Amino acid sequence: MSDDARLMRRLALPVYVPTLLQSAGPHALAPVIPLVALELGFSVPAAAALAAIGGVGMVAGPIPIGRLMSRIGERLTMIVSGALLVALNVAGWWLTEDAAARGPDDAHRAAFVGVLVMQAINQPVWLLGRQAFLGGELPAHLRARGMSTFGGMMRVGMVAGPAVGAAIAGFGHPGRVLLLDAAVMAVATALVWGFMVPGERRGVRVERGASERIDPQEPAPHAPGRPALASMLLVGLGMIALVMGRAARPVILPLVGATLGLDAATISVIFAVAAIIEIGMFVPAGLLMDRRGRAAVTVPCLALMAVAYLGIGVLGWGARPGDAAGATWLVGGCALVLALGNGFSAGIQMTLGVDLSPERARTAHLARWNTIVGAGQLAAPALVGAITLVAPVAAAGVAVGASCAVAAVWLGRLLPRVTPGPARRPDATMGP
Repeated sequence: MSDDARLMRRLALPVYVPTLLQSAGPHALAPVIPLVALELGFSVPAAAALAAIGGVGMVAGPIPIGRLMSRIGERLTMIVSGALLVALNVAGWWLTEDAAARGPDDAHRAAFVGVLVMQAINQPVWLLGRQAFLGGELPAHLRARGMSTFGGMMRVGMVAGPAVGAAIAGFGHPGRVLLLDAAVMAVATALVWGFMVPGERRGVRVERGASERIDPQEPAPHAPGRPALASMLLVGLGMIALVMGRAARPVILPLVGATLGLDAATISVIFAVAAIIEIGMFVPAGLLMDRRGRAAVTVPCLALMAVAYLGIGVLGWGARPGDAAGATWLVGGCALVLALGNGFSAGIQMTLGVDLSPERARTAHLARWNTIVGAGQLAAPALVGAITLVAPVAAAGVAVGASCAVAAVWLGRLLPRVTPGPARRPDATMGP
């Protein structure tokens, strides 16, 4: 067995299996949150608005979390956060059972919002912690494959979680899916506690504390003449479009499908098939990033997203409602192209974060990177909502597709200047 294969196997229990579990739980919970909210007495608009809490957490959470990790370490922060998430899920389950037994009131609703807010604050802990850990464990020539496998495990959880959650919700109150999230978080936390220990490469890391503060003029690792934060901001402008493309997909495609007369079952089948295709793309994505550079994956990904969104925008605008076959081909075809692009980009956001972060104070730099690109999570629904106030939803597809096309050109020119080049041999140091 090669050293690379041995390293990837060693990372399975501390990183990849917990990633799959921790992804499955929240994604199992996401579809039932609005249902639980309705049973607690929230209005339909209020129940829908609860979905925005997670996006706020992804933008506001990384920087303070990064400061905490810089002081006490990724492992301890993740263990404490995991234990808290288990407790929050159990409390949420008890809350729904109590409301079902006694009738929901304002106290139940306020407590439920509190549980969701605390969950949103804690979710970025796991993304940032594993990203920082992998950044120290993975050698340069294996970085993209390691990160894309990380992203691939998240995608497997995104498919498996809702399937298991649907089965649990089908046999009882939807609030019981909170217990599923509690159980998988408990197992994931135990794996981190037992197996996330520093390897040989971690010995190169600097001491924590004052040395973890960011120097604004710290040079970028692969563009020494440019401050690291400047490189992050420039690359982040393009990555925000990619994140918008990901976040807009579950909004634009179902809405366009519904306006064309597709029922929920057909749209669900389209998403399920697309998810299977997406999962199969993370292995070739990582190999190509390591062998050909980051732009070799990022640019085609954005180009595919641009084609899909522009296609559903332009064709959907002129399509006739009631043509079920045509609508299925249109929405299904665009969903599959988006799946190819999104699957092809597995791990690129995390890989670029490590590429652009100096080794000193890496956790703090990664926190800022995650905050920058996390803005796309909020920008997508805001953009779609604003456009649909004055135009059909297909117009929102055109806007997202155009932003992806511009980002593809921008990052195609920028990434080769600020990220590692293709690896030439397993022990080579990747140059600019």
